[in-house]
Amino acid sequence: MKIEVSEVLKSNYAAKGIPKGALALPLTLLVVVLFIPLIMNMHESYSNLYYDGSLESTENLTCNLFSGNWVAYSGGPYYDNESCPFITYKQNCFTNGRPDRDFLKWRWKPDECELPLFDAKKFLKLVRGKSMAFVGDSIGRNQMESLLCLLNSVARPEDITDRYTLNDGKYFKWWFYAHYNFTVATLWSPFLVKSSEKYLNDTSFSNAENLYLDEADEAWTTHVANFDYVIFSGGQWFFRPLTFYEKGRVVGCQQCHNVTTDPLNLYGYRNALRTAFRTVVNLKGFKGMVILVTHSPNHFENGAWNKGGGCNRTMPITKEESAMVKPYGLEEIYETQVEEFRVAEKEGREKGLRFGLMNITGVMLMRADGHPDKYGHNLDANVRINDCVHWCMPGPVDTWNQFLLRLITIATF
Repeated sequence: MKIEVSEVLKSNYAAKGIPKGALALPLTLLVVVLFIPLIMNMHESYSNLYYDGSLESTENLTCNLFSGNWVAYSGGPYYDNESCPFITYKQNCFTNGRPDRDFLKWRWKPDECELPLFDAKKFLKLVRGKSMAFVGDSIGRNQMESLLCLLNSVARPEDITDRYTLNDGKYFKWWFYAHYNFTVATLWSPFLVKSSEKYLNDTSFSNAENLYLDEADEAWTTHVANFDYVIFSGGQWFFRPLTFYEKGRVVGCQQCHNVTTDPLNLYGYRNALRTAFRTVVNLKGFKGMVILVTHSPNHFENGAWNKGGGCNRTMPITKEESAMVKPYGLEEIYETQVEEFRVAEKEGREKGLRFGLMNITGVMLMRADGHPDKYGHNLDANVRINDCVHWCMPGPVDTWNQFLLRLITIATF
């Protein structure tokens, strides 16, 4: 089509003796008009491609909360590092010396409606007498700790971890809000399925972890049957060397030969997610709601995570700019998540279960400024790796719980 249009322009202008330079402006405008929709479509794949109204606004049933932009906001954060005692040290960016505050002066604005601010009293009223589990890796824990901080202005929970585990609390945590009879827990399961757990003693990221793709991890399956909300997240741990087992036999691997050049083999992630969904859907006695938080993007620039890469931006980028940001494997993992979610949702709804998709991938792709970067540790510490995976608290991760509040509000109708 471009060739046909340019040829027509060329012949018409040539016939009238118009100088060649006069073609530059109309052709430039034509390219812009054709190119901008392509950029928009690239970004919209994260917010609209798989959207089916799972999180629609009750005021506007056509509103997709995940398609929008970050807009300036003067209201300030919900809490700070002094008022909230639940911030993990590595996400406590201000304690670790982060000097700028501009990244806190933004709120998420959907294109066609408003996302209500987080209301701690409303949240606790909705979850009175209920329980909520965050299942996955440290990204899920990041969201849970954000939730604790958001609720802290209304109620302070009791740590009841020792009732459930003798673990030191690093990987598993239970909190109880007595006045509301509400329990919230984080259950560490970075692969969602059974693994050899070599990672506990090996931080080299070069030795393959064994994953048993047809066996869900008992670290979470033994606890969630009576939970009202089970929130799955993760995917970050599926970029390392992995060996896949099914029925006790090796069926494949990832980065088997060369850690740096072998491509991702998402057979492992797809089947781990499938097993997790099937397990919870068929779990005896489970009557709760299953929520999937889509993949949280990293933003390493000027190098990989172990090659000096960092994320020192101080402002969000626009939707149009984010279309050009391509973290390694993000698109493939995101598509895998949503495809498996849809299959599980159909099966689960036939059994009377509720499902919700918290589609944060495109939203957070714009927030390269929200990571700890070098402020994920004490600046005097001898640490050379920047954190462009987790999220500062307070920060844009708090928006996830605005989505969560909206999701459970709709689920109660």
